[in-house]
Amino acid sequence: MYAGGADTLLLFVFLCCLVGLGFALALIAYIMKQPDGNQKVREIAGAIHRGAMTFLNKEYKVMLVFMLLVALALLLLLDDGAVLAIMFIAGSVFSAAAGRIGMYVSTKANSRTAVAAEDGLNRALRIAFSSGVVMGMVVVALGLSGVAAFYYYYRDPSLIFGFAFGASFIALFARVGGGIYTKAADVGADLVGKVEKGIPEDDPRNPAVIADNVGDNVGDVAGMGADLFESYVASIVAAMVIGMAFYKGDAALAVLLPLVLSGVGILASIIGTFFVRAGNDKNVYRALNNGMFVSSAVMAAGAYIFITSILNDASLFWATVIGLAAGLGIGLSTEYYTSKNARPTQGIAQASTTGAGTTVIAGLAVGMWSTAIPILIVSFSMMASFKIAGLYGVAIAAVGMLSTLGITLAAETYGAVADNAQGISEMAKLGKNARARTEELDAIGNTTAAIGKGFAIGSAALTSIVLFMEYVRATGIGGIDIAKPEVIVGLFIGGLLPFVFCALLMNSVGRAAQKIVEEARRQFRDIKGLMQGKAKPDVEKCVAISTQAALKSMAIPGVLIVVVPIVVGIALGPWALGGMLVGKTVVGFLLAIFMANSGGAWDNAKKYIEAGHFGGKGSDAHKAAVVGDTVGDPFKDTAGPSLNILMKLMSIVAILFVPLFL
Repeated sequence: MYAGGADTLLLFVFLCCLVGLGFALALIAYIMKQPDGNQKVREIAGAIHRGAMTFLNKEYKVMLVFMLLVALALLLLLDDGAVLAIMFIAGSVFSAAAGRIGMYVSTKANSRTAVAAEDGLNRALRIAFSSGVVMGMVVVALGLSGVAAFYYYYRDPSLIFGFAFGASFIALFARVGGGIYTKAADVGADLVGKVEKGIPEDDPRNPAVIADNVGDNVGDVAGMGADLFESYVASIVAAMVIGMAFYKGDAALAVLLPLVLSGVGILASIIGTFFVRAGNDKNVYRALNNGMFVSSAVMAAGAYIFITSILNDASLFWATVIGLAAGLGIGLSTEYYTSKNARPTQGIAQASTTGAGTTVIAGLAVGMWSTAIPILIVSFSMMASFKIAGLYGVAIAAVGMLSTLGITLAAETYGAVADNAQGISEMAKLGKNARARTEELDAIGNTTAAIGKGFAIGSAALTSIVLFMEYVRATGIGGIDIAKPEVIVGLFIGGLLPFVFCALLMNSVGRAAQKIVEEARRQFRDIKGLMQGKAKPDVEKCVAISTQAALKSMAIPGVLIVVVPIVVGIALGPWALGGMLVGKTVVGFLLAIFMANSGGAWDNAKKYIEAGHFGGKGSDAHKAAVVGDTVGDPFKDTAGPSLNILMKLMSIVAILFVPLFL
């Protein structure tokens, strides 16, 4: 049993956070020293950077208004409102800062990755992956340091849900706004460029191409970072509270253990990054996997040392391992259903030979089948960790799953940089070798992005389960009795909300994409010489359309998620709200996995055909696959991932506003 003081453990946690931030700063310096290309490369990269940062600045202005209104509501409605409002603002600021830093670096790394690809694949991979590691390290270091600092000052983990609420709030807007932006631009660019004009994906003549590249950063860097920042913080805070309430040993040390494990995870993630190397232009995907597997192994070893030293409870070590294994298992499952080298995606490609209708049908079926393994993994993880170590074990499993987020998030956000680098290589007409290498990085990035989304959804589900346990404890209802009519009503409302939420987002993408299509058609029609490459498109107009559409569409989904739990809790009581939390978790998890994997499979089926199968680019099969990809884009990058926020944020709102329901 640990004999030192709590402050010693907190000091270790803060040191881990400083190491993470220091490592991120060193990588930023390394990236910025790399050559950024000729004037054409810098011009394209500059347009992407300006578009991304402009959108983020405008988005943050909108979020600031809502943030102040929510902080005021916390201050006026709750007994600890002043403290919770402070924590809410801090969580919002920390999450927003992480997103801004990550997107700034990613939009500076894209051109440098494209230029480095002229010298070799490994150098390009190192730059792109380093930018992802910056995002990962900033997220975990800021998230963990915020939680640890507030615990050091207040010594009450239940109050830190205010910090988690702030993180959730930013994640909502970043995911929803970013998802609408990126897919409106992507769908619009594909429909006009590929389908109508028959030009390549990243053709500089297409007015929507720059907006599409901006969207990759907005959605897959800032959006994903905020999403997992929220999961990371919420899982730690929930585990601290549950440890204080349910652990049968030293409760004070049980509160600190999630912080310590997360600190160990930062160090393990840093170690894993040194194993991401691709020699001789081969095995890029294996190199990324090596990093994640090494990090998991180091994390497991570190967890054993610290858990046995602090609590001398081996059952919690096994709960941590279960969480780590669950994260890897969901990732591997997602890889199978979305990789262009696997049977499900190749089956969709084959279905494209008979038209767009069969393409869509095949993709929907793949998405439905793909829900089985993640559901079984999360269910097994929950049951096994509960049998081993009780409710606290389930919470520790959630912390374990997210402990190596520093490198897991890097593998996800790397994909956006690789995608941008591929686009820059095409538009700037870099050498043949550079374009081939960035295409390889981009292809791997599509798979890692799909795996990252699966991991994010799985972690959201497990975190939601832990948050639900805390809701049951906070309300004192003792459980959910489905024989109660109000619970059944709550279940139905909870099951309905993910569908309403997705409908709002899908409609927003559709309307915005229509405007992009109309603008792109207008430019091809009115700008003389554009199709012949003798004139430049007005890319700023498409960027502005996507920005405006995303900002206009954020409010209603945001209000829905925050207001509905409060209304249900006040009108129908805590049992109905508990039923609603169960319903939205079950349906939201299934729907998110289905949509993310269908979209990923459609995307890679298109790329499989573009690689020369079933007629290759320009064939009827390719045109059908583009239609499938167009349907899948808002599935995998807007609606599906945004359900993560719905699952977690509604639970945090329910926990915070419990005094209003009792």
